[in-house]
Amino acid sequence: MSYLANYAETAPDRAEIDALPGSLLIEFGVDWCPHCQGAQPFIEAALGGNELRHIKVEDGPGRRLGRTFRVKLWPTLILMRDGQEIGRVVRPTSTQEISQLLAG
Repeated sequence: MSYLANYAETAPDRAEIDALPGSLLIEFGVDWCPHCQGAQPFIEAALGGNELRHIKVEDGPGRRLGRTFRVKLWPTLILMRDGQEIGRVVRPTSTQEISQLLAG
């Protein structure tokens, strides 16, 4: 799966995320966030040509999935492998920062 442009309003359950095999990049944020908007070119470039599964989840008050990952700032990118968190980047400012996460 390639880069996704918009955050999904509905999120999968944490149990669904933890049960997914292989690698997954979860991105938490909102479409109106200036930090999220600024990071999109870097995220898109880092994911270019990558077959990594990418899920963009709208976060905020009352959104449980972000709380289970202790998300505090947007965007937060979390790399999962077989249901385990491998690493995360918060408010990335370069493609290199995200590429290093994806190499993990």
